[in-house]
Order: sequence, then structure tokens, then C-alpha cells
Amino acid sequence: MRRLRLTTAGESHGPGLTAILQGLPAGLEVDTDFIQRELARRQHGFGRGRRMQIEQDQVEIRGGVRGGITLGSPIGLWIPNRDFDNWRGVMDPGELDEEKSEQRRLRSPRPGHADLAGGIKYLRRDLRDVLERASARESVARVAAGAFAKLLLAELGIEIRSGVRSLGPIGADRPIPTWEEMLAVDDTSPLRAIHRDLEDQMVALVEQMKNEGDTLGGAVTVIAHGVPAGLGTHVHWDEKLDGRLSQAVMSVPAVKAVEIGSALAAASGPGRTTRSSATSRGNGTAPLTAPGDWKAV
Repeated sequence: MRRLRLTTAGESHGPGLTAILQGLPAGLEVDTDFIQRELARRQHGFGRGRRMQIEQDQVEIRGGVRGGITLGSPIGLWIPNRDFDNWRGVMDPGELDEEKSEQRRLRSPRPGHADLAGGIKYLRRDLRDVLERASARESVARVAAGAFAKLLLAELGIEIRSGVRSLGPIGADRPIPTWEEMLAVDDTSPLRAIHRDLEDQMVALVEQMKNEGDTLGGAVTVIAHGVPAGLGTHVHWDEKLDGRLSQAVMSVPAVKAVEIGSALAAASGPGRTTRSSATSRGNGTAPLTAPGDWKAV
């Protein structure tokens, strides 16, 4: 079985980020404009940090593509960091400016981040060596590689949509959105809120927290439409689709919980109600053709 495998390299304020994507088939047409739009989507959002305003991410394809068509070999991607100009002498791969490096040395670990554990594990005097790699900036390489994956899925009739379901307490009581609601999400709106009637409240809450020097948590919903039955497998623990999806999402900095389907609702009620609800909604999958003497449940 051929799997997609992604490796990324690079630091937040280093020269740039590299992504190596293995497993894409040959003959896939590469839409570079689509890839750039995906990178722009990553930088969009009300309340984004100053770093998002500094960078204007542009991906360079450095291998695995010829004439706009994939070759079947590993895809090599490069995204330069514009902010590196402000960190020369501190984040250079070669010789460093000792005075500048000492001025920007990170001495105190940030609570809730990887700084302390990483510093102990890798015996780093400067915790910046941990911060730079544990930064959310690394996700730009994932988005670039993920755009290639989306192009492949589109060839198979699979579409993915996402949106902000809740921010702080706002929207937390809303039900799981339908595919039709996901199609209506406006990618140009301030927060890409699934429920547009809540977006003004969300924006106001972001402003309030910003003025108070605080931050907010929230929830994002992602739905894949047109997915065929039978992906993953029940016979090996490390090939179960739910497990692989959860691991991938949890590896994104700041993500601390993953819900598959209506898992939280299922945890708060009896199984019969949850099962009936899933059957009536169809769960977004195509009907199965029952082999042999299968019976409807």
C-alpha cells in the first residue's frame, strides 16, 4: 500500500521551511495558483499575530514536478521566511553573532509550550533552539504539502471544507454543521465562521481579549465529502483511519482535542439515540452494496 509521507525542516526565524512529500502518483496536474491560495488562507483571520502580517508566503517547487505534472518522485518544496532578515546573526545555519545571539537567548520556558521538556531532552542552553522548531510557523510547510494532497483528492471526487465552529463560549452549543452549511462558509470573512450570525460577536470577543492581553480557544470543523467506504483498516491499530487522522491533527501546535463525528454527543447519551441519528443523517457516506447475506441493522 502506497502512503503519503511528509517530512518538514526549518526553524521559525531561520532562512525558510522545507517540505518533502513522498507517495504522490505520477501524472497529477499541479495548480500552482491553488497552492498559493491555500497558503494565503493560512495567513487569513481576524486577530492574527504580527508575524502573519510580515510574511507573504510563496512556495517554490524544487523537485518532483516537471512542466506542471508530478513525476512520481518526492516533491520538494521551499518557503522562504521574510522575517529572517531581522534575525541574521542569530538564526543563521552558519556562524552566529555571539552578542546578538546572547541578547535574544531564551532563558525562561513558556508555560504550556515545549520549551522546558525540549531543553531538558536535547540539553540546550538556549531554549530558542526548541521554540524555533515548536513554533506554529512550521505549519506553513504542511499547508503547502497539503495543497498537493487536496489536488489528488479532487481527482478522486473528494472535497474538503472547513470553518470556525466556536470561539470561546460563542457557538459552543451549536450542533455539528451539515455539508451544506460548510459550503456556505465565506473564506473572505474575518473568521470564516460556520454560523455567520455569530461572527460579529466572535470578532468583538477577540478585540476584548486582545485589549485585556489575553487569548482565546476555539473549535474548527473539517468535513471531507465524497469519501468512499473502506479507507483505513480495522485489522492493524496503526492503520485505523480515525487514529491516523487524530494523530495528524493533534500534532498541530495548540490543538489539544479531536472529535470524530458526533463523539461528544455520543459520550453524553445512550447508544441507541446516537446510532439512530447517524443513520438518519447518512453520515455523508455513499450507501454500501451488501455482499452475500448482509442484513440491514
